[in-house]
Amino acid sequence: MMILNEVIRVGIADMNIVKEPMTIRTSGLGSCVGIVLYDERKKIAGMVHIMLPDSSLGKSDRINVAKFADTGIYALMELLKAEGVRPMALKAKIAGGSQMFQFGSSDTIRIGPRNVEAVKQELKRLSIPIIAEDTGGSSGRTIEFNPRESMLNIRTVNLGTKEI
Repeated sequence: MMILNEVIRVGIADMNIVKEPMTIRTSGLGSCVGIVLYDERKKIAGMVHIMLPDSSLGKSDRINVAKFADTGIYALMELLKAEGVRPMALKAKIAGGSQMFQFGSSDTIRIGPRNVEAVKQELKRLSIPIIAEDTGGSSGRTIEFNPRESMLNIRTVNLGTKEI
């Protein structure tokens, strides 16, 4: 009997969690960063697709927490805690943060690198180690995480596929 893996999709400025045998995927990672938090022992993982480094960039009082590195990673950790994951068991893998536009040097143009910096800062603040990353460059990515093997599959535009 063949078991089909269900793929849970995470949109832009979105998050979700999965348990094996399901996998979790997001696409459209240009300057955005996809963060996977996972517990190897419990075979559970969560993914958040952040767009911006800091919630202070929000234009209203009510923000989408998954849109920002400083709020999205914490909210994802809380979702995993609600499923019985201990925060000290969490590990992270990250991808994205491309520099999609090569002109100019202002901080508004450097959104990809700023996102990566903010993600790393927040993971450090939460004491979640980054096990692997595929960040930077100038190409978009699609990522899919399998909590059974704790493996992140990365498809990069014009550069092929790799696993970390």
